[in-house]
Amino acid sequence: MSDLDAASAIQSGGPTGEFDADVHPGWAIGGKPNGGYLLAILARAACSVLDTTHPLAISGHFLRAPQAGPATARTEVVRNGRRASTARATLWQSDKPCIDTLISCGELSDGSEGWAVEPTPMPAPEDCVPAGNPDFTIEMFDHVEMRVDPATAPFPKPTGDPTVRFWFRLRDGSPPDVWSLIVASDSGPPTVFNLGRYGWAPTVELTVLLRGRPAPGWLRCESRCNALAGEWFDEECTIWDSEGTLVAQSRQLAIAGTVDRRG
Repeated sequence: MSDLDAASAIQSGGPTGEFDADVHPGWAIGGKPNGGYLLAILARAACSVLDTTHPLAISGHFLRAPQAGPATARTEVVRNGRRASTARATLWQSDKPCIDTLISCGELSDGSEGWAVEPTPMPAPEDCVPAGNPDFTIEMFDHVEMRVDPATAPFPKPTGDPTVRFWFRLRDGSPPDVWSLIVASDSGPPTVFNLGRYGWAPTVELTVLLRGRPAPGWLRCESRCNALAGEWFDEECTIWDSEGTLVAQSRQLAIAGTVDRRG
């Protein structure tokens, strides 16, 4: 069992479709649990209630940030289908909903067949920059390793292009799986850092599409912002496995930080 498996584990609770979870303090950024990590918990609950193997598509709305500690995942089966089944899963804590999701589940292939956009060339992981933010404590870096393409690194100063390319893997050496893909989709430095907008960038809505089971090795990720309007920005992330196969995509709406360091 990987560190991520243990931290995102669920157990059947009281009523049917209700699961107990424990939000782990080590999968956080500045004390706030990572959004991808929280979606992984809810995706496990949806797969369990639907009796399916893999999440296929997740759409999560972040209502309030939960704290580390006990939480409850409440699920409702929306539809049982032949190829895809759908459930609603909501994370509750202190009698308040924190994240509300709609999750479709089914069976993923290894993603090797078909067509997909190819990854942008980038240096090998050993030639990239260890990720970090001097203004934040990033607890999840005890569990994941991330190396940023120097050409897109937002530190020590922004590049002016809201694109970040990075490598991602679990620090405990476990091979990537669908759950780590969900975490990776929301793990990179906010792309608006490269526009000089530093600071906390909370997610409002995050959609993750799982496209295939990843091969062992580093995940190659590219995040891009298409628009920053006032405090609101979008971010798209594409993830390829070590064999160059596209295995996940995500898009989110988030709130940009308030510290402008373009100068």
